[in-house]
Amino acid sequence: MRKVTSMLNRSISLLAVSLLMLGGCQSDDSSNQPADPARANVDAMSREHARDNTSPSPATDVDPARPILSQAMPYTENGEELVYGYFAAPQDMFEPLPAVIMIHEWWGLNDNIRAMADRLAGEGYIVFAVDLYEGKLASDPAEARALMLEVVEEPERAEDNIRAAYEFLSETAGAPRIGSLGWCFGGSWSLNAAKLFPEDLDATVIYYGQVSIDEEMLRPISAPILGLFAAEDTGIPVTSVQAFEKALRQLRKTHEIHIYPEVGHAFANPTGNNYHAESAEDAWERTLAFFDRYLAIHDSSEQSSE
Repeated sequence: MRKVTSMLNRSISLLAVSLLMLGGCQSDDSSNQPADPARANVDAMSREHARDNTSPSPATDVDPARPILSQAMPYTENGEELVYGYFAAPQDMFEPLPAVIMIHEWWGLNDNIRAMADRLAGEGYIVFAVDLYEGKLASDPAEARALMLEVVEEPERAEDNIRAAYEFLSETAGAPRIGSLGWCFGGSWSLNAAKLFPEDLDATVIYYGQVSIDEEMLRPISAPILGLFAAEDTGIPVTSVQAFEKALRQLRKTHEIHIYPEVGHAFANPTGNNYHAESAEDAWERTLAFFDRYLAIHDSSEQSSE
């Protein structure tokens, strides 16, 4: 980890200088569940994405609401190789802001995820998009399946990856509050992040990820949960979402579950065949409202005057 620490400190120093200069002027828990359900989810995602590709669409061209700074940043290791995530934050950041661990879809940490990180950073958050594929990127469904399967077969490695990201945000970036956000494969891992930090994560957003009804796994989680799902999703059936919601309700967990009618899996992915602009935008607005409620730090004088 000495190599990571050295590189990380150097990157943070460079970014801090840039920020100051500018100021002066974005499932089931596969580690606890039997292999078969996790592999079944890999198969389901393969079917859902069989006709998809990673080519960008005009829907990805959404500028952040305010100027941001971003850069690749090392945060963990794969053997002797550094693993880089994608860091984004508002240019006018003068003190630590609430942060979000962003977790990619089954394609990997690609341009689409980086664009979403920029967009969320423009709303006033530090965003750190992790790379659970450790530098690998899928260009077609077969490659994506293989990469997702690697994580399913060795979930402890992905858990360590997310722990490293959380440590970076809490200790190095000094974020006062931290949430998680993920789509598809990443949606499952967003729920896993809430399990990894049951007392410390402040908000969890799941976009059509595999979920759990295991009350023993869900009971320790304290983070409020926002789940955004699709009625026509054959990979994440509505019945499983409803069972998940019932479990959360029985455990008296703070949660919001929304199921979009007449849309399929990955409706918020602008590069996929199921992209549905109206539902995607509504889900994004719900995400921002959720983070504003549970992550954002509001000025007390502003709150009292409202």
